[in-house]
Amino acid sequence: MAVAAPHDRRETARGHSARPHQSQAGFTLIEVLIVLGIIALLATVVTPQVWRYMGQARTETARVQLSAITTAMELYALDNGGYPSQQAGLAAVVRQPQGATRWRGPYLKKAEGLSDPWGRPYGYKTPGRQSPYEVFTLGRDNATGGTGEDQDIVSW
Repeated sequence: MAVAAPHDRRETARGHSARPHQSQAGFTLIEVLIVLGIIALLATVVTPQVWRYMGQARTETARVQLSAITTAMELYALDNGGYPSQQAGLAAVVRQPQGATRWRGPYLKKAEGLSDPWGRPYGYKTPGRQSPYEVFTLGRDNATGGTGEDQDIVSW
């Protein structure tokens, strides 16, 4: 006579297991709530840091874009003997302005490069305060002055 091991399955006449009912694996409500609480706590600590880095990234993106626009403006000036007029604006580095007969652009590949990281067009002023022209953004707050992401960025 063979002795069955304690975890052997014995089948009844209908093919069902005759072993006693086992508890179902899973998480209790308390365990799920504890995990959700830990995730919420981490989110409150990490989220402000992520937003701060995103603000710094936008500011640096504006600086890089202003550098590219400044380069395009210099190329425009070499070809045309001067910088675009206030009326022609920054669009002159992307599309030929009326009367620019020596224009050999576009000097900037995409017109999207003329918008700051906050979705507003860069400002252009000629003559500038410290140079023949200024290209600028007023930052996130779109107001003069400010610090951090709200600071004004000017191409001098």
